[in-house]
Amino acid sequence: MKRALTRSAIRAIAATFVISGSAFAAEDLLRALDQKQCSGCKLQDADLVHADLRDAQLSKAQLQRSNLSQARLDGADLRGANLNQATLMGASLRGADLRGAQLSGTDLRGADLSGALFDPEALAASHWKGASGITAEASSYAAMHNAGVEATQLGRFNEAEDFFSKALLKKPDAAITWLARGITRSEQAQMELASRDLLYAAKLFESEGDPKLAQDIRQAVERQQKAAKGQTGNGWGSQFLGGAAGLLQQLAPLAVKYFAPVPF
Repeated sequence: MKRALTRSAIRAIAATFVISGSAFAAEDLLRALDQKQCSGCKLQDADLVHADLRDAQLSKAQLQRSNLSQARLDGADLRGANLNQATLMGASLRGADLRGAQLSGTDLRGADLSGALFDPEALAASHWKGASGITAEASSYAAMHNAGVEATQLGRFNEAEDFFSKALLKKPDAAITWLARGITRSEQAQMELASRDLLYAAKLFESEGDPKLAQDIRQAVERQQKAAKGQTGNGWGSQFLGGAAGLLQQLAPLAVKYFAPVPF
């Protein structure tokens, strides 16, 4: 079990940073680790791996490029903090307040963001693959949809369905996302839900001026509903794809064409 750093150990670490000529002040490091009161602190490039910063006051702290991997930041006040290019892989930020924080290029892969507060689409330019607790509001439609595409390509249909559902909360009239979620649901043998999604996608495509695709989807759904009677196992997603010009395979290029990749 990892133990909290003693005060002498914290001071030793701070002294090391001073000797090495790091950009941030040793004083600020002490305040952050020992007192957990460090609003506006200058901690750029700091090595804070495994740091215990639960409930720390770090509003407007300068933490760009810092390494906070596996850090414990539950309940921390990070409002207005600069976390650009910072690494928080596997960190715990449950209930942390990151409203107003700068998160461009921030690595949040595998982090626990349950209950954390963000500005709308605050995570659109960050890396959050594998993070838990991501809400639809915190990221962009394109990021959620593209994450669903990636999960679908890897055969992780349950995960893909969740991403597509969150994307639809951002953009409920996105025909391609209704189609994508319908296919992932069909692969999980959720026949009734899949049919609803696919038929609604057909309706949207038709309203967008693509009656041919809408007709293909409706006919494919009708055929597969008949064929699926008594069927178990992988559902009828693959059969649907074969009869509808490989729509699943087309999702990735469509995402690139219509939804510009999120810059990191």
